[in-house]
Amino acid sequence: MNSSRLILAAFAVALSLGPCRAANAASPAASAFMQQTPPAASPAASPQAPPQRITKYTLPPDRYQKARNLARIHFRFALISFVYGLVVLWLVLRWKFAAKYRTWAENKSSKRFFQAVVFSPLLILTIDIFELPTGVYENWISRRYGLSVQGWRSWFWDWTKGELIAIIIATILIWILYAVIRKSQRRWWFYFWLVSLPICLFLFFVQPLISAPLFFKFEPLQQKDPALTASLERMVQHAGEDIPPERMFWMGAAEKTTALNAYVTGFGASKRVVVFDTTIAKMSTPQIVYVAGHEMGHYVLEHIPKLLAFGAVFLFVLFYLGYRCIGWVLARWGPKWEIRGLDDWASLPALLLLLSIFSFIASPIASACSRHYEHQADQYGLEITHGLTPDSNQVAAQAFQILGDVDLADPEPNPVAVFLFYSHPPIPDRVQFALTYDPWSKGEQPEFVK
Repeated sequence: MNSSRLILAAFAVALSLGPCRAANAASPAASAFMQQTPPAASPAASPQAPPQRITKYTLPPDRYQKARNLARIHFRFALISFVYGLVVLWLVLRWKFAAKYRTWAENKSSKRFFQAVVFSPLLILTIDIFELPTGVYENWISRRYGLSVQGWRSWFWDWTKGELIAIIIATILIWILYAVIRKSQRRWWFYFWLVSLPICLFLFFVQPLISAPLFFKFEPLQQKDPALTASLERMVQHAGEDIPPERMFWMGAAEKTTALNAYVTGFGASKRVVVFDTTIAKMSTPQIVYVAGHEMGHYVLEHIPKLLAFGAVFLFVLFYLGYRCIGWVLARWGPKWEIRGLDDWASLPALLLLLSIFSFIASPIASACSRHYEHQADQYGLEITHGLTPDSNQVAAQAFQILGDVDLADPEPNPVAVFLFYSHPPIPDRVQFALTYDPWSKGEQPEFVK
């Protein structure tokens, strides 16, 4: 995660929690911010072979080896990129970039907001340009292993759009942060936490309406695949939710990625069902309905507010730890970095350095929480499609097999990688659960869908 994304994740953690997507399980190093196509043909135009009956998650020998190699690369990259990000922040402080940008900003204007407008973009661009090699390498690996088909010109254009969004949001947040710090250097962490919560909710609401369309093409699903729309509508009604066909969308992903996905995102007026065109091309309608049922589970089981609450607690602890440690850091190294104090714009990289470390230490807790909710959503998907889809357990297992095969999910994941980075249960575990979960045959009531 580059530093501008860290600012957004720390100040607006809601974006990193939604939408909850099944496809991410294949790649523990998947980005939290969507960076993930001519459109693929619909199933009617491209008949699919009868699905293979699944007994466990397997891959052909060549893809098995690719998946194992890719998993090792992802694991090493996650660790190296974290350390590299710390080094970049340390170099920005050591080479006094932040102090120079602060001086430029103060020379340009005596108004704090205009100082933030000068300082924030310079700092964010400096950090992200230093960290650009990690993004380039990650995309190169994705292209090499067939997970990305995005050209470099398109990739850099997406990177540029992401930077513009990050700069706008982060500039506002940085201005608010230092306004709060100047008001109270003892309780800034608490006051800023309070301010960040409504901002999180607002960003979560507008992301599907404003941010996502900047990176992907969306069209009404009813126009692209009426039969799939009708099947999804029946599943949504069975779940007791209100998402009309007008809020079901086809997303053009195939110009950039081979990844498969369907998700439910937003809340209130922004709630919608989205299906990748790659998913429509690779999966049958019953399999897509299961994936969408999994996503519906996040809403019916109130995972979104629970994760937002978890994010709020996470931010509370993160900001408090930052408050407890930043004074010592600035007292020890501040003069060398030409930082005048906590209320100095130049202290931001030091604060980000601390937040990076604390976020990484806490990542196993966040990953475990996410895996728990994803497992519940898997279970809900099985329950909501039972009776709607013939042989629904097998259909779910087939969907996970296809997801794992396309995304090169590791058949034998490293337990340490799972513990640290997996936001979803490993694909082999999900396939096994799909095949064995059957309370109905035992005369038992399912847990979520009665």
